[in-house]
Amino acid sequence: MPEMDGFQSTVLIRQKELLRGGHTPIIAMTAHALKGDRERCLEAGMDDYLSKPINRMELYSLVEKYSPPPGAADPTPALAKVSQSEISEH
Repeated sequence: MPEMDGFQSTVLIRQKELLRGGHTPIIAMTAHALKGDRERCLEAGMDDYLSKPINRMELYSLVEKYSPPPGAADPTPALAKVSQSEISEH
């Protein structure tokens, strides 16, 4: 991402959640899996972690795990609508 990395984005999203409520599931994905990457992602506030090459069943399992049940209200009210100016501030 040109303006910020995934860690910075996660911090911004989690800060907005504190103000607005809701929870946006964040699953980290990296091509360069190094020892400690998973822990670093979870400490940054991400919900889960995948490394490449992607195992299709693991991906499907995580999407299912973090998806709301059918018919449930959207758990991410205004949070998903973070403006570009809010991102640019950081």
